[in-house]
Amino acid sequence: MILDGKAVSEKRLEILKEEIEESGLYPRLATVIVGEDPASQMYVRMKHRACERVGIGSVGIELPADVTTERVLEAVTRLNNDPDINGILVQLPLPAGVDTTRVIEAVAPDKDVDGFHPYNLGRLFSGTPIFAPCTPQGIMTILDEYKIPTRGKRAVVVGRSIDVGRPMAALLLNADATVTICHSKTENLEDEMRRADILVSAVGKAKFVGPEMVKEGATVIDVGINQDEQGKLSGDVDFEAVKDRAGAITPVPGGVGPMTIATLMENTFRAAKLRTCDNSTVR
Repeated sequence: MILDGKAVSEKRLEILKEEIEESGLYPRLATVIVGEDPASQMYVRMKHRACERVGIGSVGIELPADVTTERVLEAVTRLNNDPDINGILVQLPLPAGVDTTRVIEAVAPDKDVDGFHPYNLGRLFSGTPIFAPCTPQGIMTILDEYKIPTRGKRAVVVGRSIDVGRPMAALLLNADATVTICHSKTENLEDEMRRADILVSAVGKAKFVGPEMVKEGATVIDVGINQDEQGKLSGDVDFEAVKDRAGAITPVPGGVGPMTIATLMENTFRAAKLRTCDNSTVR
């Protein structure tokens, strides 16, 4: 079974558009991009297009690559204080000269629709999330849409990044899976991966996962986006070699990527609703 993230995202965006229209709210998302990295610029354009599609207003702040951390913090603070802005997204990665941790921690938790602020990550790991990082939450949506069970299943997450690997493990744990996180120092990595009923790869290495690493009938989620010299995209998983062994698998492109943007839109609407309700759980 091919887990079609694009189809799921289209469905979710249409539902979200209707919900926003019926709500009477006008959510607004602000993006902050530093520098002129082509991939980052493309991702921000895609997010603004998604906003337009579902009825979310969007504003973009563009800063030069040589900007200081203080200048970025000033921009974030202005957005924090703007009552018309519901969500703030700082496009990562930031240039080496900008302190990424300080910038992420400067975003108001109730506008942190990327789910990276320590407060929101703490809520996630405590089992009471408000905003979860978009890629892992999008994966959970795919699993739910295709009715792939997590309760009692053995899940293996390969990669321990704070934006995907660790929050992915927390979401699976919250969904009653038995979770193992693997990384570059894991011993007997292939053995660990072969035990997985649900295998999530977020290592950023093209075709890293071969059929010998996959349990027969496992659900395989490919988070990787890698580009070869000819510009062709591939994931962490050798799709053609693994697809007949897996019970379900996400393609690249068209798998996890579209769900990341759909989840960002859902988080932004959620932020607008929480702000309107003056929800005391969001500080």
